Amino acid sequence: MEKYLKFSTEEIISHLKITCQVPSILEAIATQRIIAETAQELGIEPTVEELQEAADSLRLANGLIKADDTWAWLDKHYLTIDDFEEVAKTNLLYIKLAEHLFTDKVEPFFYANKIDYTGAVTYEVILDDEDLALELFYALQEGEISFQEIARQYVQDLEIRRAGGYQGIRYRQDFRPEIAAAVFAASPPQLLKPIITPKGVHIINVEEIIAPELTEQRRIQIIKDFFNEWLQQQISGIEVVAEFYPSSSELPKPA
Repeated sequence: MEKYLKFSTEEIISHLKITCQVPSILEAIATQRIIAETAQELGIEPTVEELQEAADSLRLANGLIKADDTWAWLDKHYLTIDDFEEVAKTNLLYIKLAEHLFTDKVEPFFYANKIDYTGAVTYEVILDDEDLALELFYALQEGEISFQEIARQYVQDLEIRRAGGYQGIRYRQDFRPEIAAAVFAASPPQLLKPIITPKGVHIINVEEIIAPELTEQRRIQIIKDFFNEWLQQQISGIEVVAEFYPSSSELPKPA
């Protein structure tokens, strides 16, 4: 016979309290209320079609392809169909309110900060020995050795070693300031003279500088960043209080 444990609401709340999770939960509840109340004040009301799309997106995000998958997921999370629809509506209100508040700010922000969205395709090897780094740098310039050969010898990370030191597309904030200055001043393809940082001596080959582009994905991320900052400002301006019984003020104070 399968054993099972049954927990009361009081036990669940007690666990949240003694594991110090209450503040984060209260902040999440406050965030949800702020979104709902602000959307109502601004007259933002999802249409039936939008709610259906939001529900479909929620199912897709959780891999709920079949009806049985959905019911199992609801059971696991102690949700009803009405709860599921409320989750979809909450997600949709987040998106619609964020779009309403910050869509007009995206382009001005992007073009004012284009330098931060310029990408660089680089290959990199980090050494401990400055003299060795200079020796390899000059050997690379003379064509006596390839960057891939250096990576195979000196890169520890297996995947990066296999890729010949390839670092992918990175942005200014992904580099240390002294490296970013050199990388984004380069005229690709260009091998940079070794740069010393606390991590070691960097030999970097700049293969390409990618001009910034306001893609849909980037537009959404900028709106999300604006909105999350706005939410934090809203929350910081209010006092969040939970009514527990007995209240904390009624409990004996620590000695």
